[in-house]
Amino acid sequence: MFTPDFYLPDLDLYIELTTLKQSLVTEKNRKVRRLQELHPEINIKLLNKNDYLKLLAKYGYRAAGGAKVEGINRVLLSHTQIQRRVQALAEQISRDYAGRQLVLIGVLKGVICFMSDLMQHISLPLAIDFMAITSYGSGTESAVKITKDLDTDIANLHVLMVEDIVDTGMTLNYILGHLSSFKPATLRVCTLLDKRIRRLADVPLDYIGFEIPDEFVVGYGLDYHGEYRNLPFIGGLEPKLI
Repeated sequence: MFTPDFYLPDLDLYIELTTLKQSLVTEKNRKVRRLQELHPEINIKLLNKNDYLKLLAKYGYRAAGGAKVEGINRVLLSHTQIQRRVQALAEQISRDYAGRQLVLIGVLKGVICFMSDLMQHISLPLAIDFMAITSYGSGTESAVKITKDLDTDIANLHVLMVEDIVDTGMTLNYILGHLSSFKPATLRVCTLLDKRIRRLADVPLDYIGFEIPDEFVVGYGLDYHGEYRNLPFIGGLEPKLI
């Protein structure tokens, strides 16, 4: 009877767990080999428990096996969910901009993961550029200062502003006004996350990955005091840390 310890549906992967105890390793190895003989079409791995917990964290799982990344309250979007949506966005962008000269513009540093993955799936020649900004205050009283402007002349080019997350929209509204002054042929926005419930400025979003609730999220480029950017999934930060 085929009875592995765990199944990860997003990866179509069966997991058999073991410890460092030699007798258990030997027994588990026999089981995995037998399963592979009986079901060669099935993807199954024998993992030490610690390796399994790392695998869960990498792909955005939390409940199974008790895996948990310190400081993360819950996983909103797994690595697999993100990658599927990024590819779908890239395919739509490729269709919409066919035959045009496209420039992707991102704001450092949060957008790096999303923009890097997005551009790899866009099947068009394109250029990229980055801006850096600092924000002061909050809500309607916030102010934005550009600390790094574009290196590219975007006049008469088709510009796609790539954002990691849009919440109040105040910063994005300022950036779009700034970019418009360079007279691009078109100016559109692609955001991975849309926290629409916090919107204060009516900014146009042409491509949206996911709409999320009013929750502080980290991972996949998004940080909290410089941490969590390298998580391959997007999770909610423990409220007590904020």
